[in-house]
Amino acid sequence: MQTLNVQLAIPIPADSVLISRVELDELKKNELMGVYWNMKDLEKRVGRSSIWIKENILFPPRFRKLLDVDQGGFVFYPKNQGQVWSFHAPKMAAFLDSRFGQIFTEKSA
Repeated sequence: MQTLNVQLAIPIPADSVLISRVELDELKKNELMGVYWNMKDLEKRVGRSSIWIKENILFPPRFRKLLDVDQGGFVFYPKNQGQVWSFHAPKMAAFLDSRFGQIFTEKSA
C-alpha cells in the first residue's frame, strides 16, 4: 500500500470560525435555553394560525394534561382577559418534535 502525504492550506474567512461537531450540537441545544415564546412566536415555529394550534395542540385533553402549567406542564394558559399565552421554548420545541405524528393524525383520545 502506498501513502501520499499532502500539506494543504484551506483559508477560513475572517468572519467564520471552525468548531467541532460536538460544540455545534451543544450550541444548538442551548439556543432556546431561557427563552419563552408567546403565541405569535409559536405560530411562526409551527407555521399555523393560533386557532389551528389551539384546536389541534393546546385544547385537546390528551395534550393539555401534559402542557398546562397548572398540571405540571410548561404552557401558561391565560385565565383572564389581558393575560397572554406563554410557552417554555425548549420544552415546547421538544414536545412538538416528539408528538408530530399525534398532532397530525389523532383527533380524540
